[in-house]
Amino acid sequence: MQTDFELIQDVRNGNKKAFEELVLRHEKFLMKSVVRFTRDLDAAEDIVQEAFIKAYKRLNLFEGRSSFRSWLYQIALNTARNRFRRTNRESVGVDGLDLSVESSGESQLIAVDVKEILRNEIDRLPERQKMALNLRVFDDLSFKEIAEIMECPYDTAKANYRHALLKLKDRLEDNVMLKTWTETVSPQFSLMSLGVNFVEVDG
Repeated sequence: MQTDFELIQDVRNGNKKAFEELVLRHEKFLMKSVVRFTRDLDAAEDIVQEAFIKAYKRLNLFEGRSSFRSWLYQIALNTARNRFRRTNRESVGVDGLDLSVESSGESQLIAVDVKEILRNEIDRLPERQKMALNLRVFDDLSFKEIAEIMECPYDTAKANYRHALLKLKDRLEDNVMLKTWTETVSPQFSLMSLGVNFVEVDG
């Protein structure tokens, strides 16, 4: 299998099909990240499409100092921010993809409430801490990749992630609903999972 850099070289040499492979390779990751940012599937699809178009036009500017995925993520993030600035639209509500449940059972409804609490607390984090947490927990990126995306040193990326976890644990550990219903929430949102990831930072 060709590396991203090899595919990029092919595109630069006139092979447009090679860019289609790059799109297929990174589209799912980009969609998941942008949906989480916009909380709007239609807007996310438009942003991802625009980001790929921009990446194609600017491919000659990619120097390979970071991964292509990191570079692409930055384009998508800037595109999303510009979109929201132009429309002056605020992100409200919860992520329908992650939180949708059938209305059959009190525990499921409470699980939605719990997820919303956690989502809201994550949204309240400082921007760089929130970014580091999201990239690590939800996108499963390495700290090296996170540092590339955030354009900061490796240790700074880890520190942002660690501070985000400390703030979340401090805010949430006294919440009775979370203590009672943690087992109903997807593991990636649970306090236990956050604790495991916190230990990982020090490893």
